[in-house]
Amino acid sequence: MKCYDCPRECGVDRTTERGFCGANDKIAIAKIIKNFMWEEPCISGSKGALAIFFSGCNLRCDFCQNYKISHGCSGEFYTPEEFRKLINNFDLSKFSSIDLITPTHYSSFLCEALKDFKSPIPIVWNSSAYEKTDVIDKISQFVDVFLPDFKYFDNNLSKKLSFAENYFEKASSAILQMIKNKPQNIFIDGVLSKGVLIRHLVLPGQVKDSMKVLDFISKNVARPFISLMGQFTPLGKYFSRKLKPLEYKVVLNYALKLGLENGYFQELESASNSFIPKF
Repeated sequence: MKCYDCPRECGVDRTTERGFCGANDKIAIAKIIKNFMWEEPCISGSKGALAIFFSGCNLRCDFCQNYKISHGCSGEFYTPEEFRKLINNFDLSKFSSIDLITPTHYSSFLCEALKDFKSPIPIVWNSSAYEKTDVIDKISQFVDVFLPDFKYFDNNLSKKLSFAENYFEKASSAILQMIKNKPQNIFIDGVLSKGVLIRHLVLPGQVKDSMKVLDFISKNVARPFISLMGQFTPLGKYFSRKLKPLEYKVVLNYALKLGLENGYFQELESASNSFIPKF
């Protein structure tokens, strides 16, 4: 089966070849963390999430905190049926959500695995937003919450850092499709049970790009729910420093000026390697 799950549309037969994401014809899981508390409070809830970290990535950002697993494809491998059984083996009453982290390049497999799965807790699609609108439609059948990271506005920046010159075009369309499919944010006991929470990570020296991302959200999303992050940790070859407090403050103030007050704003103490899971 040739793969066209993401905007790269490699078209490779994953039984014999590897596309940009590095994945084969099984679902690769690098790590599962029980009661994961490092996400936004409405995702972690009081119990923490069942966080499933997938190996490989269709974006492979230069500065990725999970570089070890996003730029490779290791871990435990599962067919869709085996993945479904894996989830069923957990007592889901002990978690606030199922957090699928970097799942885009397994979209077809996950659709097959979870098409009839009735989860008692929200299933979260935690992605880079570099996705196709028709795929978002398909996964909306089993996903309750979309948690996209809206990374860039500038195409040159996305090309340099994530090898994706068309990132903004694809991500903005995907996020609008997510909101179309999950138009209302519904909370139960403080946990987001349905809806869309848009993340944005402010990068060092890229204040203007962050402002343009926020401009788009303000103009195109009714009642946006955002998470403005400043947790950048210098990794890769293009950044040698953390985000300056002033840079984050400028972007934060701009968000508030635009009326983007509904959501989460971050303390810069989170910009530490201690917050990166061990893989």
